[in-house]
Amino acid sequence: MQHTHCYIVEPIEGRYNNKKNNLILNTSIEDHKFVNRNGKVLALPIINENEYLQINDEVIVHHNIFRRYYDMRGNEKNSSSYFEENKYFCYHDQIFLYKRNGKWHTPPGYCFVKPIHSLNNLTEDKEEPLTGVLKHIGNDLRSFGLEDNDLIGFTPNSEYEFVIDNERLYRVPINSISIKYGRKGSEVEYNPSWV
Repeated sequence: MQHTHCYIVEPIEGRYNNKKNNLILNTSIEDHKFVNRNGKVLALPIINENEYLQINDEVIVHHNIFRRYYDMRGNEKNSSSYFEENKYFCYHDQIFLYKRNGKWHTPPGYCFVKPIHSLNNLTEDKEEPLTGVLKHIGNDLRSFGLEDNDLIGFTPNSEYEFVIDNERLYRVPINSISIKYGRKGSEVEYNPSWV
């Protein structure tokens, strides 16, 4: 079973991850923050232009893949990615991160950045704006001389929040990285307590 252009994925541990320590955090299906983004690749597309993914890779996908919603009449519906029970279609640009042999890898064009704690006592912001530490990068960034744990700056509104392995990270397009800072050693990675 293969799709012409889409991967076929299944969610890991259900469609929603809205429970923590047997406490239900959210009962609404509309809030995208509680949709599970972790999946497993079951089948590769027939026309596979991105040959870096393999069957059984764990993937982080777009929140609308496994999501359910209410239509105009109030009927609960599956997303347009739904294929059959516990199987969903997923285009390559809806896969943001993949894990193989216990290590996360980024598809070309993106990286994941961990925010750092703000040292500014004059603001209530807990994290330094538009600054972070590179956590997951691909060879496209390595070719520019960047490495894991480099301190970088990025452009406004380019980050998108994810929680991966109980760490809050931002997905940032590599063309939105604006500067590489030298590490002073006083930078502290910021992970909020709710994660």
